[in-house]
Amino acid sequence: MSRTEEALMVAVCDVAREAGRATLRFHGGPLDVERKSDDSPLTAADKAAHTLIVDALRRLTPELPVLSEESDERELAERRQWSRYWLVDPLDGTKEFIKGSGEFTVNIALISGTEPVLGVVHVPVSGVTYWGRRGQGAFRADEGQAPVELHTRPADPERLVIVASRDHAGPRVEALLARLPTARTANLGSSLKFCLIAEGKADFYPRFQPTSEWDTAAAQCVLEAAGGAVTDTEGRRLAYNKERLTNPSFLAFGDARQDWLALLEERGGG
Repeated sequence: MSRTEEALMVAVCDVAREAGRATLRFHGGPLDVERKSDDSPLTAADKAAHTLIVDALRRLTPELPVLSEESDERELAERRQWSRYWLVDPLDGTKEFIKGSGEFTVNIALISGTEPVLGVVHVPVSGVTYWGRRGQGAFRADEGQAPVELHTRPADPERLVIVASRDHAGPRVEALLARLPTARTANLGSSLKFCLIAEGKADFYPRFQPTSEWDTAAAQCVLEAAGGAVTDTEGRRLAYNKERLTNPSFLAFGDARQDWLALLEERGGG
């Protein structure tokens, strides 16, 4: 990584941490919860993190546009013409935030073409920051500690750890878990599910419920940089800046030698 790239990585991690501190001002207290057009919740913490991140990234890289979950309709319409841009989820896991849990994150990704090439996932409550850059490895830094490089682990089919969303696992994933008596499950909110695989603490995260591009981009970059992958159910890498911002069903995993889709299907996953 060049000095310029390294400096950018450090700066984006700092932006994510600052946004995380902004969200914590609202965490655990009374919240006014609005409903967006898709009925998803929106809080003052989402808005504060959005404003902070967008302003900071525009100062840091004025040549690059920024698309956030809280961007306006004009930016959502224009983004198909962008070849390189920031993709941001200011507060991923708003439902967890509202419940008062610590399972929410700040996600910032740099998209080049259709690929995330830089990703930062910050966990405000714990102070942990994950980051990755294409071809340059993935790292975790606990607050005040030196970074540790991350690597996915080989999968043992008899001792799998399967990650599921706390609120959105869905019937297909629940059926899979019921058919795998030796597997353990880890239920987490937000993009932490990807990071658990990147750390080598879990193996597989199948997702068949709806997500948007900003939900996955930063964490996908971290997982890929740690040696894992995120694909659709046809085996194609999960892509970005599509016509629609909704992701297809996807599989996130650490060990590409395992046929994860076959694991779902051969045991009656259909």
